[in-house]
Parts: sequence; structure tokens; C-alpha cells
Amino acid sequence: MTMCTNSMVIVEKLNQEELKSKKVFSWPIWEKEVSTFEWFYDTQEQCYFLEGEVEVSTPEGIVHIKQGDFVTFKKGLSCTWHVLKDVRKHYQFK
Repeated sequence: MTMCTNSMVIVEKLNQEELKSKKVFSWPIWEKEVSTFEWFYDTQEQCYFLEGEVEVSTPEGIVHIKQGDFVTFKKGLSCTWHVLKDVRKHYQFK
């Protein structure tokens, strides 16, 4: 089920079977403390938030992401991350 869609950021809620079929739990883990930083995606990223909360500012508006969200960041996105609570996520670049 898609929760939030912006042309460059897609936030979904996937069930455990869907996560396992994508092999999410074998992906590397990235962690980041509360902070703000600029980011550019030169390739698509998919990630699953194990912990934390962020607001990602895009040209189309702000996308709120939290624990349990599966997110796709499209190639070419330029954004600002506002990490509100320390993040721990599985990620994969495609």
C-alpha cells in the first residue's frame, strides 16, 4: 500500500512477506544521528526504516518518513534530509 507519493519519493507500508521477497533484511544498514544535510541521488535507492524519523524536503514539498516505512528515492532527486530522530535503515542502490 502506498502512503505518500511524490514523483521522486515513494513511501509504502510493506508486509513481512513483501520485505522478505525483496531480501530487505540482507541489505546493508545505514545509521545517522539527528542532523540536517543536502543529498543528491545519482542512482535510485530503496530502503526500509528500522528506526528513526526524517523529513525530506524536495522541490515538490516535504515527505515525512518513519519507522516501518519502505521508501524509494528516484534517481535525479536533489533534497535536504532533516533527521528528527536517529535513523537506522536497510538500503539498496539500484
